[in-house]
Amino acid sequence: MTKDLTITSKFALKSGHELPILGFGVWDSPKHLTVQSCQEALKDGYRHIDTAQVYGNEEEVGEAVRKSRLSRRDVFITSKAVKPADDEESTYQKCLDSVKNIDGENGYLDLFLIHNVTSGAKGVKLLWQAMERLHEEGRFKSIGVSNMGIGMIEGMKSYAKVWPPHVNQLELHPWCQQRDIVEYCHKNGVAVEAYCPLVRNQKANDPTLKAISEKHGKSTAQVLLRYCLEKAWSPLPKSDNPERIKQNGSIYDFALDHDDIMKLDAQDQGASGALVVAVDNEKKT
Repeated sequence: MTKDLTITSKFALKSGHELPILGFGVWDSPKHLTVQSCQEALKDGYRHIDTAQVYGNEEEVGEAVRKSRLSRRDVFITSKAVKPADDEESTYQKCLDSVKNIDGENGYLDLFLIHNVTSGAKGVKLLWQAMERLHEEGRFKSIGVSNMGIGMIEGMKSYAKVWPPHVNQLELHPWCQQRDIVEYCHKNGVAVEAYCPLVRNQKANDPTLKAISEKHGKSTAQVLLRYCLEKAWSPLPKSDNPERIKQNGSIYDFALDHDDIMKLDAQDQGASGALVVAVDNEKKT
């Protein structure tokens, strides 16, 4: 399957929509660079941009898409909220703010996620119900979660009209593979997105990774992104360097073989390998 992938390949979501597999992340991108970097990514063929309310650059993502002259329907845009507001209506408005920031008063977002579970089960419920309302209204085409383990997702069954979530975005790379939650998501038809797929360049000198990159004549970043494709993860690399943005999108002219994948699989360190966070699959509240 992965041999036939291209930069335009997509995953089918349970919402009936499609997710471009290769995404472009803008975490930690300053406002003045976000527009430029997103425009560069779109020029290089990316069609999926991932932002969040806490990143502080939603408006710049929207500006970049408008400046690209691409049709809005050809660019998949994601944002996220960490916590609900004080009540149902204000939480709804908080989520709707992302639509307005990115795509204007009458716009929509392709995907909206609960960023993490720090608000607990009650906060997740309040956010999810607001998101379901926006999904019903067509303002969010798909809805999902991020950094959420099995227990919390199962707990949503008691109230969710939309279940399972369409997407779960997780920290994923060879050193943090989170196999239990990934297997659960794949089994339940939840698309898996991988943030931190390049491990923030902290493993660029890893001997195993370097050997595989030299074998294929590719950068270590390209190998890590190709690994995501082989695992059926949607990777979200980020960069503000035009050359690296282009290089990160050039991962479709080679494939990792069984030996490569086995060696990278063996690097897993479990939760201790996470740079940000590994999910707690037992957590329910």
